[in-house]
Amino acid sequence: MKFDHLRIARPVSELERSSGMYCRGLGLKKVGEFSDHDGFSGCMLGRDDLSWHLEFTVCHSHPILPSPSQEDLLVLYIPDKIDWHNACARMDDAGFSRLGSFNPYWNNNGVTFVDVDGY
Repeated sequence: MKFDHLRIARPVSELERSSGMYCRGLGLKKVGEFSDHDGFSGCMLGRDDLSWHLEFTVCHSHPILPSPSQEDLLVLYIPDKIDWHNACARMDDAGFSRLGSFNPYWNNNGVTFVDVDGY
């Protein structure tokens, strides 16, 4: 079985705020969006060189509150140390908070960032 693309979708509390944070922090851009489609609005964030993107949604008729757990992680591997340090600085500047991870593996092997919804 072959997969051509991966999309990770989740609800957010503020669509523009969340999408802006991820665009600034990860260097992503809007690759698609929709407005009031059956009560939902959302946007997809990605880049031309990636085979994945993130989708953030808001339900207008029945708001779905984000409900992250301590183990909800989006893990990105950046092998070049300079690129990694620059990405961490962009995440800080974009408004993400650094947080110790529930799973000690991530505390020893990277940095954990949390967005405004707790993911």
